[in-house]
Amino acid sequence: MDLGLKGRVALVLGGGGGLGSGIAKSLAAEGASVAVADIDKATAEATVSEITGAGGKATAMAWDLSDLGAVDANVTAVESALGPVDILVAITGGPPPGTASGQSTETWRKFFDSMIVSVMSISDRVLPGMRSRGWGRIITSTSSGVVAPIPNLGISNALRLTLVGWSKTVAAEVGKDGVTCNVVMPGRIATGRITFLDEKKAEREGRSVEDVRADSLAMIPMGRYGDPAEYADMVTFLASDRAGYITGSQIRIDGGYIPSI
Repeated sequence: MDLGLKGRVALVLGGGGGLGSGIAKSLAAEGASVAVADIDKATAEATVSEITGAGGKATAMAWDLSDLGAVDANVTAVESALGPVDILVAITGGPPPGTASGQSTETWRKFFDSMIVSVMSISDRVLPGMRSRGWGRIITSTSSGVVAPIPNLGISNALRLTLVGWSKTVAAEVGKDGVTCNVVMPGRIATGRITFLDEKKAEREGRSVEDVRADSLAMIPMGRYGDPAEYADMVTFLASDRAGYITGSQIRIDGGYIPSI
């Protein structure tokens, strides 16, 4: 199946992490040129090295999403290196574990800017070009907490819901221009972030990481954590010509883990 991604330009935020790296590599394997952006440029460069080693085209860049003033310059750098952005994949770093109550105003503002406003600002920067060309994809990776709040991830549960409402609204605004806007939600995908959360839960509860992981596996109908490549391939499909009639949707890649309907 030809996904129609040859010659497209993709910007993957958080492209050095487990999910982002997988997505960048999947898009590149289908012929897209990929800008891999991450706060840790070394991880972005490692992803680019894998892409170029496999014959793909990619460039790495350091991008701190909390620096909202850098949006225009960073997108301009992508355009200069690869061309106008056709596909934006937004992955923002997760906040630390903790309750929703008792957080300072400064904490809420800090993560709202880096996790939410950054995505909106970057999207607003690339959307006019997408609309004028009659084709574009905005795919936002959130969390299963937006449909089934995750204990002790209060900040993430609350803030990521904003992106769901925003994405649905934008989808209605730009659909006639050939631009789709969707949300993807990971379940328990085997990344460093999930390992970190399992370790923190084990520490908090005075249990072993193996016991915590066993509890999670018991709740997943597939009986295993997902592979980042499985998540990435769904994102790549949503970025493709083949998914041109899918917009305003929230899609779970979770092995059946999320309990809500």
